[in-house]
Amino acid sequence: MMMSETKTPEPKISDAIAPETMTTKTITTKTITTETMPLPINSTIGILGGGQLGRMLAMAAAKLGMKTHIFCPDPDSPAFEVSHAHTIAQYDDLPALEVFAKSVDVVTYEFENVPVETAQYIAQFSALAPDANTLSISQDRLLEKEFLQNLDVDICAFEPVNSRAELDVALKKIGTPAVLKTTRLGYDGKGQRTIMQLHEADKAFEDLAGAPLILEAFSFFEMEISVIIARNKDGKTAAFDPAENIHKNHILHTSTVPASLLPMILEQAILIAEKLPMR
Repeated sequence: MMMSETKTPEPKISDAIAPETMTTKTITTKTITTETMPLPINSTIGILGGGQLGRMLAMAAAKLGMKTHIFCPDPDSPAFEVSHAHTIAQYDDLPALEVFAKSVDVVTYEFENVPVETAQYIAQFSALAPDANTLSISQDRLLEKEFLQNLDVDICAFEPVNSRAELDVALKKIGTPAVLKTTRLGYDGKGQRTIMQLHEADKAFEDLAGAPLILEAFSFFEMEISVIIARNKDGKTAAFDPAENIHKNHILHTSTVPASLLPMILEQAILIAEKLPMR
């Protein structure tokens, strides 16, 4: 089902908090842009995914004078409440994807688990950022590790695991403690098991069996930080101050900006992020 709706008057951040009556909007097609100039005010950003991150993205876009069009299969998506338009359809609904892509100026993602095939199809009709290859890497822990390793980024030791025998080989190389993870779809502590002693390997593998796995060396660290960075098509980058993250029960609890580290370390984190050749 295709639902394309607008708010009246044009969306402001106050409208994002308390949306007014919705009316029907006629969809018009647009050509794919390859320019590197900023999007003009009143442009429409297409967002694949309609959860809380999509909602925050739509509200931030409204502050910049941008409209948003959310595409999500869930009819109760919270991002719908603060967007200029939305489409309720599956990610493999090609006709709906085409109409959506042609109605916006650029498409991005709310989260990394949008099907790569969806992104590849969207790119035929609209500018897409990040591109489908970047999305593919971000969905798979093994691909991520190999990608960073090839860029000489210092990361923990890791080994692919596709059988119980391969887990034994990986444990001999990496040792314990180590963390066994599914390569895809794990988040908030899901899809992973910590192996403190070798005798725990059987249970860990049994719990995660049936999916491609990766064994990672356990990292003892003082602080987790994250860097949000953007890059245009000319390769120019801009980064927010690195955030200091605190987790509770394997779920992100707070992010504090800037992180309480020496400026030299924060600058190093940004330099690492700038090495990633993603578009």
